[in-house]
Amino acid sequence: MSSSDESVSSKDTREVIMEATFRALSKRGYGDLRMRDIGEEMDLTRQVIHYHFEGKYDLLSSFLEYVIEQYEGGVEVDADADPVTELDARVEQCLFGPEFEEFSHWERMKVYHELYAYAQNDERHREVFDEHYERIRGSIVEVVEDGIEQGVFREVDADLVGQLITDVIHAARGRRISLGHEDAPEQARRAVDEYIVDSLLVDGAVGHA
Repeated sequence: MSSSDESVSSKDTREVIMEATFRALSKRGYGDLRMRDIGEEMDLTRQVIHYHFEGKYDLLSSFLEYVIEQYEGGVEVDADADPVTELDARVEQCLFGPEFEEFSHWERMKVYHELYAYAQNDERHREVFDEHYERIRGSIVEVVEDGIEQGVFREVDADLVGQLITDVIHAARGRRISLGHEDAPEQARRAVDEYIVDSLLVDGAVGHA
């Protein structure tokens, strides 16, 4: 390795490689991506990639987990937040994402959805996406259950409500990316607020204005 390679920690090196992969995928797409393309997008030597990853598939598998970690770790809600506030924050995060120094939320989601499309023919990646989906759905179900327990939400099938909200989120993101409907996320946000969350509230509970 060069001296520049040795000056960064293993964690920092991984992030450099992952962000370089973002840039390369954005330019080349999944099908045409080569390891050398990723190497050209970072200051470290290309040998660093081969040191950390066995090949393109191993790298992209790690990259997929990296992308998911960014979104799952970005929801910040106060410990004493009420169920409506927490549900609001989770839906907001899923539809509009966290802020990044490089690439917008939708530029990153475009790469995410390209990998998602290829996952139908890849069992390992399909399992990663499925686990991610279940964690999103599960987090929403948990909030709905808490709301029912606290007397904020009506007695409903929390699993079914969580499934519905998660599917609305995924459909809106897909429509925004695949069809270019830029208003899809905002429309989905309004629909979740007005037709799902507000309908969950018991009489007297405060919902969305």
